[in-house]
Amino acid sequence: MRPRRLRESAALRRLVSETRLDPADLVLPIFVREGSSEPIPISSMPGVVQHSLDSVKGAVADAAAAGVGGVMLFGVPEVRDAEGSGATDPEGILNVATRIVREEAGDALVVQTDLCLDEFTDHGHCGVLDPLGRVDNDATLGRYREMALVQAASGSQLLGLSGMMDGQVAAVREALDDAGFAHTAILAYSAKYASAFYGPFRDAVESTLEGDRRTYQLDPGNRREGLREAMIDIEEGADIVMVKPAGSYLDVLADVSAASDIPVWAYQVSGEYAMIEAAAMHGWIDRRRAVIESVRGIRRAGADAVLTYWATELAGWIRKGEAA
Repeated sequence: MRPRRLRESAALRRLVSETRLDPADLVLPIFVREGSSEPIPISSMPGVVQHSLDSVKGAVADAAAAGVGGVMLFGVPEVRDAEGSGATDPEGILNVATRIVREEAGDALVVQTDLCLDEFTDHGHCGVLDPLGRVDNDATLGRYREMALVQAASGSQLLGLSGMMDGQVAAVREALDDAGFAHTAILAYSAKYASAFYGPFRDAVESTLEGDRRTYQLDPGNRREGLREAMIDIEEGADIVMVKPAGSYLDVLADVSAASDIPVWAYQVSGEYAMIEAAAMHGWIDRRRAVIESVRGIRRAGADAVLTYWATELAGWIRKGEAA
């Protein structure tokens, strides 16, 4: 047996490749900052910025031109409160940005929105708090229902439920259907782990969080629980399920992919991005090869699509034939 025969040339290796990358399988996360007149660099994520309402148009146009499948919008408000009021204000930054991006994108890509309160609360948690300072699951579901209706009315085509509240998919699906938004799809962040790799993201959204989110995000040591959460979300009506982070949870991703009869996505989070960028800046790794290999590994483990901050750049490499 000589398996090396199929590695003899670039053309042959390409022909027998088991896992291919396509721009349509990539989603670009985008941050939009209220009150900003120009893009603001995020120091812990080299090359990523907080966009203004004007500059986000160019980022979306570039993503569409590269063939990227979608964009996921996150809002960074100027004012926050305990209830996260800005999340349900039709004139709040995320909802305004959604209308602008929908107009800019047309049908070129799927406009998606983060449905969570953490960017909008002054305490930084993903839900409202009870009198003892604990995240109140059921009270938060009410806020998520309100958010869903405002985001759908603003033009979001896919709502990214990232808060990890029990019953969030069922609650949002019911609210959407009752209000005439049966066509609006739900992406459930089903297996979202309490990870150290979210650090740079918290810089990006200027998080006010004190403490942690371990009472609602998954314990990093639990594999079966990730699959259980995904199956619950599928039963509640999710259209797509998500594993997050991607790189450290490829086993969970593979489990969910094998069991799911709906699309399975994964989020290559800010810390994964920052580590590769930092190592490349020091000359320790080949940046392009590391980016491609990391995303290909996520796809190989079973992700049908990948949220990655390299989406537009990687899509350009793929289209040029430079991602082999």
